[in-house]
Amino acid sequence: MKTIFTTAIVSLLTAGSFLASSNAQAQVFGPVSNLRPYDKTGINVFEDPKTDTVAFDGIRLKLGAGFTQSFQGLRHRNSSGGLQKITPGFNTANANLFLDVQLAEGIRLNLTSYLSSRHHNETWVKGGYIQFDKLPFKGQFWADLMEVTTIKIGHMEINYGDQHFRRSDGGHTFYNPFAENYILDAFATEIGGEVLVRRNGLFGLVGVSNGMIKGNIDELVPTAADGNIRKSPAFYIKGGVDKQLMPEVRVRLAASYYTNNSSGGQTLYGGDRTGSNYFMAMEKEGGTYSVNAFSGRLNPGFSKKVDALQVNGFVKASQLEVFATYETAEGRSKNETRERNVHQYAVDVVYRIGVQENFFVGARYNKVTAQLPNVAETATTAPIVFGNDIKIDRMAVGAGWFLTRNILLKGEYVRQEYENFPAAEYRSGGSFNGYVIQAAVGF
Repeated sequence: MKTIFTTAIVSLLTAGSFLASSNAQAQVFGPVSNLRPYDKTGINVFEDPKTDTVAFDGIRLKLGAGFTQSFQGLRHRNSSGGLQKITPGFNTANANLFLDVQLAEGIRLNLTSYLSSRHHNETWVKGGYIQFDKLPFKGQFWADLMEVTTIKIGHMEINYGDQHFRRSDGGHTFYNPFAENYILDAFATEIGGEVLVRRNGLFGLVGVSNGMIKGNIDELVPTAADGNIRKSPAFYIKGGVDKQLMPEVRVRLAASYYTNNSSGGQTLYGGDRTGSNYFMAMEKEGGTYSVNAFSGRLNPGFSKKVDALQVNGFVKASQLEVFATYETAEGRSKNETRERNVHQYAVDVVYRIGVQENFFVGARYNKVTAQLPNVAETATTAPIVFGNDIKIDRMAVGAGWFLTRNILLKGEYVRQEYENFPAAEYRSGGSFNGYVIQAAVGF
């Protein structure tokens, strides 16, 4: 796979050199328009900007990448034992490749690949999409429409909530002030389309997708608990306000809603194909890095049906920033007849130091409560009895230093505790704590 990938890159570079030396109107390598930067300047950017400051003078290709190497020293414990034995050491390095192509004025193509990650060690395509900030139609109507509208179509990271704009994504970890993502990690790549409208600081989005992490034309298989074999699309909406109230005060408030009534494999809370940055924390003995890839997170298992709401608030006053999240969702798997719920609360407080904000310190609190079924439910069993809500609490403090806009060194100390888990569950009485240090490159 790596040989194939290397060959592809060499071919790309060769083709680029040929086009650049030809008479064709193609710059090949250069900037593209309306792209959130992959380096430090992309921090606290949410949706891709709509500035279109790069004049189109031919097809252009921009190569980008994200690399992260971690060293962790975590310890974990539970009530019954049987956890993976872990010691301080280096984790597997993660790497992403970004290909962005300016196809025409206001039209951009993105392809993102995971070159190395915990969950997929081999090269793995995250997805690709086309973004339209202009349409190739003549007329003032289309010009006025696209002045405020952005359209995305493809296999892409869906724009549900604001939390996914601040998470670590494989080797690309610049946007996240901490080492790991939230316990309930709302992140999915699905096939569909989005229409985003922005005007005077207000924004609204409507999206529809296939509701699954990949293409699927198979009919669903009925179960004793659920005989519905019809696949439903997923629909999601988002709206909010993002205002620079004064030169040093910015406020953003956003609310998102996502619904999928009957999926063949819903992964809103399990769509990450790279893995957690807390390697093997609170994992059973005998596990592997790739199979047990999501250490420290909670996937509620809403694989058949889900309704989710996420509300986010962001304030940046001078060098102090606060990002808060409230999330609630309910759903079930195909082996359940009743829906369960999950709730998440999180707040990040970060203070950036210096004129260029090259240093930062921060703290994060994250709490999840969830209902998990006690037993597998079928249509012939008595109504399922839910136990008390399980709880997971995390507190993390960290700091970072941007040596340049493309090089970041950051570290954190984290403590996470598991409460109200059934005595027979291996996470009962569980907790982990320790440190994670990361060195990252992004461009």
